[in-house]
Amino acid sequence: MKKYYKIDEWSVIEDGFNPHYQEESESIFSLSNGHMGQRANFEEKYSGKSLQGTYIAGVYYPDKTRVGWWKNGYPEYFAKVANAPNCIGISVKADDEELDLNTCKVREFVRELNMKHGYLKRSFTAIFKSGKQLKVNTCRFLSMADDEIGAIRFTIEPLNFRGNIEMLPYLDGNIVNRDANYDERFWDVLKIGTKENNAYLVARTRKSGFEVGFCMSSEFIINNRPENIKYETVKEPGFIGYRYRHEVKEGDRITLYKYVSVLDSLNYKSDTLVAKAIQAVNRAK
Repeated sequence: MKKYYKIDEWSVIEDGFNPHYQEESESIFSLSNGHMGQRANFEEKYSGKSLQGTYIAGVYYPDKTRVGWWKNGYPEYFAKVANAPNCIGISVKADDEELDLNTCKVREFVRELNMKHGYLKRSFTAIFKSGKQLKVNTCRFLSMADDEIGAIRFTIEPLNFRGNIEMLPYLDGNIVNRDANYDERFWDVLKIGTKENNAYLVARTRKSGFEVGFCMSSEFIINNRPENIKYETVKEPGFIGYRYRHEVKEGDRITLYKYVSVLDSLNYKSDTLVAKAIQAVNRAK
């Protein structure tokens, strides 16, 4: 392992951000609980080199082989683990400037995979082109006790400005598989919508026909107090999210909790996936 990573008894630690190592770090700091796995992608937008990946155990796609299938012993198709819809996404803006570590200056970046308690966390300060400074702390967790659920804590603190913060947690079915042999998309989004402050998305793999239901819910803590922030539902083809806006000042501390559930047709009937996913995300909360 490169000396770039620090290792202690229970954790792998990345002290400082180097975009050249981003894809490698996404692998090394990945999370899994046996039912689903997630590369250590950033929750917020990242326009630099990255390989987005969420994977569901047993869910695959038969991708037609480009070369060699006509030879003896070569299969015509390979069963590829399908990159599933993105359920970790949280877009963040400060007065319409998007948080993106590929375009912001980054200070005090630390990423830790804690293998004793099973969480992935990051902390850093982002400096926007306007000079605004935003302190960020995140923590992500996949439960092994209840392997259908996970949670994200995303905390931001404006260090030198007053303005509007926008946070948009979402589910996105418009994903690709970089290794698709013919640039095919592996998924069709079947259902998308909201119910009781929860957002859900159901997608089905092409050819193999696996269906996966995703649900998310969110809560806010502002300056150590629970807050109900008004939101706008953002619904686009294959995409569902909640846009929250809140006026902040220097030193305010805003924490978004995003709860997610991921269920599949290997364990549930297809017509029950939405209801069961909502039940699961409520368990997570």
